[in-house]
This record gives sequence, structure tokens and C-alpha cells, in this order.
Amino acid sequence: MSEQPPLVLVVEDEPDLADLYAAWLGDQYRVRTAYGGHEALEQLDDEIDAILLDRRMPGLSGDEVLVEVRDRGMDCRVAMVTAVEPDFDILEMGFDDYLVKPVTKEALRGTVEGLLRRGQYDTGVQELFALTSKKAILETEKSASELSDNDEYRELSERIAVLRDDLDRSLSEVDEHEEFERLFQGFDGDD
Repeated sequence: MSEQPPLVLVVEDEPDLADLYAAWLGDQYRVRTAYGGHEALEQLDDEIDAILLDRRMPGLSGDEVLVEVRDRGMDCRVAMVTAVEPDFDILEMGFDDYLVKPVTKEALRGTVEGLLRRGQYDTGVQELFALTSKKAILETEKSASELSDNDEYRELSERIAVLRDDLDRSLSEVDEHEEFERLFQGFDGDD
């Protein structure tokens, strides 16, 4: 039995745009489409690998859907795909990536590929990717003085530094362990 392609849930209240995104992704992935927040919640299940989520929707917003995804403990990556310009409020949100509309086919596909790749890493690496993504978004949208005046941005930068240090330390421990094993592979007691 062959493995099925990853499943992407596209959540967008503009049906033509949702269908366009689905068409762009449909040749590589299985795609479900939800035309609003409530419909998205109905379609949430453990099969979903990635979600492309519009932030501003009538009824139930993308922000509220995102909270529900995280509250359910779903193991999927989420990208906000929205016309809402990012502000410091994104620091508290549990998404993995953020695209500002309009988006190109290449950008959308690249984002999904990145989300799926991130899903293969442990939670520390996933958190590092998500936080560095938020930092990059803010650095694109905000001036240096706005960034330096914001306590949450400074805390974000400090958290990223800690995660990078932890990751570097873990990688060096793995390298040292592998080197140690290689040294003793030739000694099997037959000499």
C-alpha cells in the first residue's frame, strides 16, 4: 500500500481564493477546503498535516480557529495567509508561518513544503522555526526603533538565542557521542 500525500486544510472565506489555493496545491497534496471558521472546526482531525488559515473571517476568525487547533493538541503546522499586516500581537499566536496576501503559487507551495518539513523535527526545533519566522516578519514590517522599544520583541529575541544555544549544545553532544562510538567500533575483543 502506498503512502498517501500529506493533507492540507485550506481555510478561506473567499470561495474563489480558497479554490485557487486548493488548485495550486492539489497536484502534490490532498486538500480539504473550508470556507469559514466554523466549517474549519468541523473538518479538523488528526489526518491534517498543515493548515493554511485566513486570519480575518466573519463569524469565527482565523485567530479563534488557531486557538482551537492548539487547544485540541493537534500535531499539524499552521500558516496564517491573510491581508492583515502583522503587528506585535502575532508574538502570542501559535502559528508556524505568516503570509501576507496577495500570495503567489510559488510562495504558497513553498510555505506548505516548509510547514511539512518542520513537522518532522522535534518540538524545540519547531518552536525555533516558528519564533524566527515571527521575528523575521516583524523585522520586515516594523522600524528598528519600534522593535527596540518593544519588550515582547526583546523577549522573543532572547528566547530564540536560548533555543539556538540548546540546539547547538544538543548537536555537539550527538557529534561527540557518534565520534566516541566510531572510536570503539573496531574493538570487538577479537584482537
